[in-house]
Amino acid sequence: MSQESEQYTFENESYRKTYWHTCSHVLAQAMKRLHPEVRLAIGPSIDNGFYYDFDTPEPFTEGQLAELEAEMRKICKEKLRLERFELPREEALRFMEEKGEPYKVELIHDLPEDAVISFYKQGEFTDLCAGPHLDSTGRIKGNAIKLTACNAAYWRGDSSRETLQRIYGVAFPKKDELDEYLAKIEEAKKRDHRKLGKELGLFMLRDEGPGFPFFLPKGMVLKNTLIDYWRQIHKKYGYVEISTPIMLNRQLWERSGHWDHYKNNMYTTVIDDVDFAVKPMNCPGGMLVYASEPHSYKELPLRVGELGLVHRHELSGALHGLFRVRCFTQDDAHVFMTRDQMKDVIQETVRLFDEVYSTFGLRYTIELSTMPEDHIGTVDEWERNQDILKDAITGMGKEFVINEGDGAFYGPKLDFHLADSLGRTWQCGTIQLDSQLPERFELEYTGEDGQKHRPVMIHRVVLGSIERFIGVITEHFAGAFPAWLAPVQVKVLPVTDRAEDYAAQVAAKLDAQGFRCEVDGRNEKIGKKIREATLEKVPYMLVVGDRDVENVTVSPRRRSGEDLGAMALDQFAALLGDEVSSKAIK
Repeated sequence: MSQESEQYTFENESYRKTYWHTCSHVLAQAMKRLHPEVRLAIGPSIDNGFYYDFDTPEPFTEGQLAELEAEMRKICKEKLRLERFELPREEALRFMEEKGEPYKVELIHDLPEDAVISFYKQGEFTDLCAGPHLDSTGRIKGNAIKLTACNAAYWRGDSSRETLQRIYGVAFPKKDELDEYLAKIEEAKKRDHRKLGKELGLFMLRDEGPGFPFFLPKGMVLKNTLIDYWRQIHKKYGYVEISTPIMLNRQLWERSGHWDHYKNNMYTTVIDDVDFAVKPMNCPGGMLVYASEPHSYKELPLRVGELGLVHRHELSGALHGLFRVRCFTQDDAHVFMTRDQMKDVIQETVRLFDEVYSTFGLRYTIELSTMPEDHIGTVDEWERNQDILKDAITGMGKEFVINEGDGAFYGPKLDFHLADSLGRTWQCGTIQLDSQLPERFELEYTGEDGQKHRPVMIHRVVLGSIERFIGVITEHFAGAFPAWLAPVQVKVLPVTDRAEDYAAQVAAKLDAQGFRCEVDGRNEKIGKKIREATLEKVPYMLVVGDRDVENVTVSPRRRSGEDLGAMALDQFAALLGDEVSSKAIK
């Protein structure tokens, strides 16, 4: 494929966005043809398609979306040219007023005085837009367009403004690409962690505490197993663990910079006439721990981990299952080091990330997030630290992309975007390089020269938060967790009443060996017990009947349906033990 032709494929993000943006205009044109009374708001491309916001009192039905799709296909067949033109401000305002489009009038009023006001025309339809667009609606494959949803949305994201109807859509250059995408969407719905969390008894979300998840018994087994693994891997890499208070006074948060840069996301209160904040991050408490005693260069790098419960005030509309909550356990760590150690520590941390993510079968890409407008520290410091992150990553043979202006307010960072079994990405791990907080908290160590020096540090999380990571792996594994993670690893299913006592003995022996085991002693047919255990996604079922009682055996069955045949209990325990200890993914 030539370089020129590659510019016009979906591999090219710019072309893909232009294609979807043009689709949003086709949707708006179809809407005005079928419902001329509807008023237009905005219609951009987004990461996975496009949407357009419309002012109409009632949500659109599935039947109406189908009618809009049909009209969009018709517009694509008409091969209408998209023509760009500009108007002076007053003429542009008059043009949109005459068309009865108040939202477009407001947008024009809000443009800078010297702004170029451009429009795009396709057939009888014209829209205010900066572009870019395809040159013709004929470039869009009409049979590869799908309108996927209609939701309420506030005009300009302001809950005090008008409520609009937002229609989402997606389109591809080929019909089979659309079919593949829609199949993935259907599979994603089946894997939705909110749905599986309820079905598998992992967690619940209640109106009494929006954004504050409740973990149920099986969810706590999963959560604690994950935490046990976190402690195991961090011990291997030389970390110590601390715990810092959940609430600290305003003076500390002013010193750290959070009061000025993060206060809108913090929960605050007053105790004994002093302002306090519930911690949104563990960092300032970690600074106090480091500063509580003198340190020598011989101790560095000092790796300090904390499973800290943090609270952040997220907007209610942004809450989403375990992915976006207001209370979560951050698997935090701070590594204090000399400047000479920075590159080695960053690379060591990436190796830890590699080991953890490979355990779950997760691949990742890396973004380097650079200095934001709202930052502390000098530009020179930021550039030096950004160069160190670049050198560390490229020195390991890894690639990264730049995420301009999205660093933390105190330093640049590497963000790790995990790809799950459906190819979706989730931002979980991060390594943030910080020379600001050590300065603000006047942290010191005694160097080899006997003089006091300022350490530098990294903030890092590998899972991101325990809650979010549970959501990610629930969808990644579709709830069928590897045996080492599964809340229930074995379900013993007696076939007859005569086998019930033996089933209890089998479960007790497995429990004594540390396996998580349940007995289904209900007076139900064995087929039903197997079906229900499979739906519960239990890795192994042990079917025990009269012959197993007589021969002192068990008959293991995997949730995949594979029957392993009769074997001694010790043989099965060894098989399961190997699978658990190796953290195998089956």
